[in-house]
Amino acid sequence: MGEQVTATQLATSLRDAITRLNRRVRQARPVGDLTVTQLSALTSLQLAGALTPRELSDIERVQPPTMTKIVAKLEERGLVRRAPHPTDGRQVILSATESGREVIVGFERIRDEWLADRLAALSPAERDTLRQAAEILQQVARG
Repeated sequence: MGEQVTATQLATSLRDAITRLNRRVRQARPVGDLTVTQLSALTSLQLAGALTPRELSDIERVQPPTMTKIVAKLEERGLVRRAPHPTDGRQVILSATESGREVIVGFERIRDEWLADRLAALSPAERDTLRQAAEILQQVARG
């Protein structure tokens, strides 16, 4: 790739590659298990520690009635628990259970294994290039 690319062309190419890779990594999960939406909500709860249903729906960018259904399915499986809100009796706080955290760890392990298998097929030089790219992408994300 000796020709110069503009920042816009690079942005388009990177966005497309990242989107496609993210889609493939997300598909690397046990069939018939949690939906992508359920896993995303559970992961958000794990990262945040605890959220109200409204906060979770805002983070996940879904309507509250949709989040109510998602949380109900997760709760039914014992992956999420509800607790009374400490200051507002009308609210509840949602958090991932120990089982929910274990599910997330399992999904991450499967995804990491899938990606590691693909990376192992690359040459050492290609893996080094991706290592450098990952560092740069982290900088971009922080910036």
